Amino acid sequence: MFKSQRIFILTLISLTLISCSVGVSGLQSYVDAGDGYQFLYPSGWVGVDVKQSSQGVDVIFRDLIEESENLTVIISDVDKEKTLTSLGTPTEVGYYLLKQMNNKAENGRTVDLIDAESREVEGKTYYNLEYEVTLPNQTKRHNLASIAVSRGKLFTFNLSTLQNRWSKVENLFKTTVNSFSVY
Repeated sequence: MFKSQRIFILTLISLTLISCSVGVSGLQSYVDAGDGYQFLYPSGWVGVDVKQSSQGVDVIFRDLIEESENLTVIISDVDKEKTLTSLGTPTEVGYYLLKQMNNKAENGRTVDLIDAESREVEGKTYYNLEYEVTLPNQTKRHNLASIAVSRGKLFTFNLSTLQNRWSKVENLFKTTVNSFSVY
């Protein structure tokens, strides 16, 4: 009984998102009912095989034309008692993730936190983070992330583009990152 109700509710949510995405020019809906998250992503982006990806990477999409533009969802375990706010403020979590990225940086990649803010959607807290990444060849990238905790899992949604394209995709990317939700 519970399973059929859950399937009905998830189907209803999916249909609602699809109908909502019609009004958002250039975005399509993605729903992962098994892991419990959803988001909108730019039309013209395709899924990428995650078999060769880092641990925890659940999904990857990239632009067909601008192949360096991509989004990922990474799922990690956290203590079931933890909430996002118990992990710290948006800035604290942003700097913690920045430290993790800089520690993993190879060959001189650097990451700077530009902005960190909190948003509430249907009783859930999300942290939106904005980073600038400088690659070893001095190419700059712009990253947006949305972080959430649900059911003992930490969800990290990340969008990335080259810095020189940021002004062209900023509004689209901000709409996309704000569409990310967990249930």
